Amino acid sequence: MIYAFLNQKGGVGKTTLSIHTAAELSRRGQRVLLIDADPQGSALAWANCREQPTFTVIGMPQPTIHKEIDLLRNDYDEIIIDGPPRIAELARSILLATDLVVIPLLPSPLDVWAAAETVDLVREAQVYNEVLKCCLAVNRKIVNTAIGRDVRKALKELDVPILNNDVGQRVAFAESLADGATVLERGDRKGKSEIKRFINELRKIQ
Repeated sequence: MIYAFLNQKGGVGKTTLSIHTAAELSRRGQRVLLIDADPQGSALAWANCREQPTFTVIGMPQPTIHKEIDLLRNDYDEIIIDGPPRIAELARSILLATDLVVIPLLPSPLDVWAAAETVDLVREAQVYNEVLKCCLAVNRKIVNTAIGRDVRKALKELDVPILNNDVGQRVAFAESLADGATVLERGDRKGKSEIKRFINELRKIQ
């Protein structure tokens, strides 16, 4: 299965979710490849901080991913692509290579509008990639606030599945990534639980 975390807007937590998805799938015994397709190279920089890698991370910020990924597919059970913001040509290549696009967004009206742009790109790509599926994921949600509920109502207009398991705004995510780790390793109970539920739901979309 090839997952891509993609949104034309930056700062929505694509890299955080990509790394944690790869880490959790690896923890479950899968052979995992994380492709850092963002020219900023944040996932690759994170991997370089790790002493003992548990999955493979490579940089591939180029619009030929859909051609090159076939050479890698047979060596891994799961491939995760951390996509870039605002690079349409690269995004289109990722969409041609992918089975499931996850569009992370913050619970804000601005993010709903930006998500709509990415949904449009997905629908264009589905003409050429017939197996391509898409879902929305609310990230960095602040617990016990009404805005998350209100954003879900607005997202329904996009006519795209919305994951039920949100990921919260937690300092533990930033702290662990800064040290080349994840919340799965650092023992943050709530963050760890959120990621596991998130992955469980993600894997049901086939």
